[in-house]
Amino acid sequence: MYKLIHRDHLLSASSAILLVLASDAAAQQEKQLDAVVVSASRSEQQRFDAAASIDAVTIDPLRAASPLVNMSELLSSAPGIQIRERQNYAQDLQLSVRGFGTRSTFGVRGVRILVDGIPATMPDGQGQAATATLSSAQRIEILRGPVAQLYGNAAGGVVQVFTSDPPLAPQAPIASASLGAGSDGQRQMGVTLAGGGSELGGLLDVSHYETDGYRDHSAAERTQINGKVLWRPSSSTRITGLINSFRQPLAQDPLGLTRAQFEDNPRQVVAGALTFDTRKAIEQQQAGIVVEHKLDRSNTLNGRIYAGTRQVNQTLAFSGAAANSSGGVVDLDNHYRGIGLSWTHATTANGMPLNWTVGMEADDLDQRRRGFVNDNGVAGALRREEMDGANNVDVFGQVDWMFAPQWKASAGLRSSRVRLSVDDRYVTAASPDDSGSVEYRNNSPVLGLVWYANDSLNIYGNLGRGFETPTLAESAYRAGATGPNLGLQPSRSVQGEIGMKWRSGTQSVDLALFNARSRDEIVPQTTEGGRSIFQNIDKVERRGVEVSWRNDVGSVGTQFAYTLLDARFRESFTTGQNTLVAAGNRLPGAPMHSLFTQLEYRPAPGLSTALEMRVESKAYVDDLNSDAAPGYAVFNLRAGQEFRAGASKWYLYGRIDNLFDKQYAGSVIVNDGNRRFFEPAAGRRLFVGLRAAL
Repeated sequence: MYKLIHRDHLLSASSAILLVLASDAAAQQEKQLDAVVVSASRSEQQRFDAAASIDAVTIDPLRAASPLVNMSELLSSAPGIQIRERQNYAQDLQLSVRGFGTRSTFGVRGVRILVDGIPATMPDGQGQAATATLSSAQRIEILRGPVAQLYGNAAGGVVQVFTSDPPLAPQAPIASASLGAGSDGQRQMGVTLAGGGSELGGLLDVSHYETDGYRDHSAAERTQINGKVLWRPSSSTRITGLINSFRQPLAQDPLGLTRAQFEDNPRQVVAGALTFDTRKAIEQQQAGIVVEHKLDRSNTLNGRIYAGTRQVNQTLAFSGAAANSSGGVVDLDNHYRGIGLSWTHATTANGMPLNWTVGMEADDLDQRRRGFVNDNGVAGALRREEMDGANNVDVFGQVDWMFAPQWKASAGLRSSRVRLSVDDRYVTAASPDDSGSVEYRNNSPVLGLVWYANDSLNIYGNLGRGFETPTLAESAYRAGATGPNLGLQPSRSVQGEIGMKWRSGTQSVDLALFNARSRDEIVPQTTEGGRSIFQNIDKVERRGVEVSWRNDVGSVGTQFAYTLLDARFRESFTTGQNTLVAAGNRLPGAPMHSLFTQLEYRPAPGLSTALEMRVESKAYVDDLNSDAAPGYAVFNLRAGQEFRAGASKWYLYGRIDNLFDKQYAGSVIVNDGNRRFFEPAAGRRLFVGLRAAL
């Protein structure tokens, strides 16, 4: 009973110990200790205590038996989230949470991404998963359900990446290096240096990856740099400086395949991709400062400020030569910045712990959008030029009160204002002035209740309301006309969940039932040649079940994660071709069943082997449900051996993905107008890597 009442007070004193122990046990797949998370309540607590559906994936950059290039390598063990490596680095990963984000044809929609507290999602709701540097990451948190709405626009779920802190004295400095190579011309290398004194430390991580691509015309190259400076001028103040660079000079786009092409030869590329040399180049630089200051034992201030630039150049699979076209080459020059401030206070009410947080966030994006004629892969005449803008100002509050020895209530509210604007600077007789702006406002309340039945069982429930605005990219085109589609409305949803968390010894079970209903859902109206036009439709429902189980006994560890997602249109509507979509059709890109299982065996100290299995049911490719990517089951095999040589640690690992060379579609391009829906997954692939650390 005492433990339950004073749980929140004990966290601040024990969080550092928990973090160290969690890191040491990373290779053992979480035994007695639960991960520390912050996403649910913005303050540190054990994942078991968080009254929300949240998972934390601990990362050990030395002992991870994968190249640490994509988040898809790490998040399969979490239920409720689908993250697909599309074999197409021009379009980034496909990431969705409980069916939010499935409409995305490129980038991430409907899910907010943060890295070390700084948004990787822009004010309009468009995010990028590739820019997170995984080779220096410590853990990834995945927050699902109503509580995620407290993160604002496009928060159907929240994915937070936390990178490792540099070691301060008396901890020893760290130097590590990695090399890896695999099928389809994969090459990976990286180096990390970190160290410091008693108050000031720094970390620098540089990684490089290249691939010839599984498919024709799918080669890619990227270099990432993550720099982190930690300054602790006193025991009550922590200042973190962050510098990130992401450079992807080449990412060829093989486009999707029709079913006939996919079944005939999944490695092939369509002729239009070669004719127009479809590809994308990205260069991004970002810097930020995060400050945490404890005023006293009860009050903590947190602040952040950041700024960055992102240049994107993309060639699409058409010329765009018509006088009223937007062009077949897209050139974007983005400049963004933001600030945030929050105050957390710990007190009591009627003798019971009560914690609250209030804060504000403001983010701003300026985007110069230009479009050129695509002269067989070379930028030609100008067809579009405009200055676009997106900004948001949000205020939020959240309170948790343990009003009885085994009961805690929570409530939160976030008030958001999002503004999108277009200043058209290419005005001709065929392309009139399309300048304009639109503003969206929304209040997102969340209520929750948790019952700490005993030290092994928690039962919780949450109810909330959220919203998602169209992004600048989704507003960029409209059917049958030039200029942006500023008539798109934000999608609004009401979500609820009931969950249970159980722990006993080395076993853990998590269960959640959820339901979400939305109106003005933003869905693709048509997609052709890489350009998508969107529309609003009403009454989409997502409901389902998430179950996960873990057990770790001796030399054997097992994991199980299952998601049942029933996502449907509950009202009929028409597409851009005036084709009726019947009520009851499944949401495209959202399989009903997803399963991940893993059996790990550690026969000797430092040696681990594991067999993984991923299973998905079929996923429809369009709103009409006219076709579907077939369901599949694939197996992955991995092994790793740690050994020492003097003062250095070495880790040799290898993995075989798609062990039985299954041919399947790893992802689909939703509502593609050319019916090139299918993006083939890679066949059997081998990757071998070696890491060393001092």
